[in-house]
Amino acid sequence: MLILPAIDIKDGECVRLRKGDYSTAHKVADSAVETAEEFASAGAKFIHMVDLDGAKDGKRVNSELILQVRKTVDTKIEVGGGIRTMEDVEFYLENGIDRVILGSAAIKDPDFVKKAVKAYSDRIAVSIDAKNGFVSAEGWIDNSEVNYIDLAKEMEDIGVKYLIFTDISKDGMLSGPNLTMLDELKTSVKCNIIASGGVASLKDIINLTDLDIYGAICGKAIYSGTLNLIQAIEVAHAAKHNGKGANI
Repeated sequence: MLILPAIDIKDGECVRLRKGDYSTAHKVADSAVETAEEFASAGAKFIHMVDLDGAKDGKRVNSELILQVRKTVDTKIEVGGGIRTMEDVEFYLENGIDRVILGSAAIKDPDFVKKAVKAYSDRIAVSIDAKNGFVSAEGWIDNSEVNYIDLAKEMEDIGVKYLIFTDISKDGMLSGPNLTMLDELKTSVKCNIIASGGVASLKDIINLTDLDIYGAICGKAIYSGTLNLIQAIEVAHAAKHNGKGANI
């Protein structure tokens, strides 16, 4: 299984949220660049970055800082937040970002997702963020009546290879990922599933490897010290060699 340490950017700073609530944003590191360097030194093969301002405003806001991180580390990077047009997709991919994440567009503009996947194939991921089983958009402030499994199947039909799933109620709470919803998602589609939200400890990493999940995004647990990134990577790596998880 792949461990993706997370760097969320708001107002140019590294922050974490609780349950997707922007009013709970609190600074967790002084420098996104230095944090990325620490993640790379710990052995991370992929870093997950989100432009939180971009997600809320529907446009690129912190892209300059994100590209500064890109120029500093060799680690692969995926980016989400505020990517609403093909120009946004091309901007990141042509500037060295390895994978872009489409979130709100999956609900608002599936034709855009289809166009992006046709052009860039597996360099496109879709983020499905759910509250009580229903998908939320626009930085988690716009709730829909779309079931997360239905959206996942639609994205699979479009050709999406990577789905990032977040149970918003778990995000930033260190209460463990929603294994039931993740298991249902994994059995419903053949996409590579990346779990996000709730990871607190090595036990959670083990539980996710038992589900044979492709990857796990880890944020608050790393910053708060309840999860050692090096140990998490070692456990996930061992699971891969036992036939679980997937290569990058």
